[in-house]
Amino acid sequence: MPEGPSLVILREQAQVFEGRRILRVEGNTKIDTARLKGRTVQAVRTWGKHFLLELPTVALRIHLLMFGSYCIDARKPDKPLRIGLGFAGGRELNFYSCAARLVEEPIDLLYDWSADVMSEHWDPALARERLLAHPDMLACDALLDQGIFSGVGNIIKNEVLFRIRVHPLSPVGALPPAKLRELVHEARNYSFQFLEWKKAFVLRKHWLAHTKRTCPRCNIPFHKGHLGLTQRRSFWCENCQRLYG
Repeated sequence: MPEGPSLVILREQAQVFEGRRILRVEGNTKIDTARLKGRTVQAVRTWGKHFLLELPTVALRIHLLMFGSYCIDARKPDKPLRIGLGFAGGRELNFYSCAARLVEEPIDLLYDWSADVMSEHWDPALARERLLAHPDMLACDALLDQGIFSGVGNIIKNEVLFRIRVHPLSPVGALPPAKLRELVHEARNYSFQFLEWKKAFVLRKHWLAHTKRTCPRCNIPFHKGHLGLTQRRSFWCENCQRLYG
């Protein structure tokens, strides 16, 4: 599943369509495409893992799910097109294996930008407050809670917990205040490093825990399991990642 930083890259690439009128809508989407055709893209935005095209009376929301992808000014002939938007000059924006939805509500009223780790409005104090309101929540679930860390996905989760030496099954209420602040700080810090590495095509080279077999600090095998309520894959070291509580 593409994480917040990957959506930022998509947003930056798709901003060339701002101010352009949608001339054609294709694909097997079930949404009312007539509400898109002929409309001008007013803004291209992202919130967490949501890609948003703002139009005069509605917004198009794209969620790339687990295996979604996109192409700009190109197509994937081996995959069915979910929704494709055509613009003047033969330019196009195409999405595959995604969920598309029309959003009626004003974007700024619908989304809490303070929860988006990639947003300039990110509020770390509010994130800590929300974590403390759920003391029994496991660290591995907390980092994937989009209401607290919008944009954080499984890669960032595993790398952040390894960096701050916290076992994924630690309840957030058991973390010392300094460690809780560290968790919140690294969720955003690593997300921006993720963005930098992704743009340079070197992201995987910087993984220390995600999908790895051996702890680079202790030189012993990592443990692997589907943990927490989310049941997403976790990779952790029983020696250097402390289980609090």
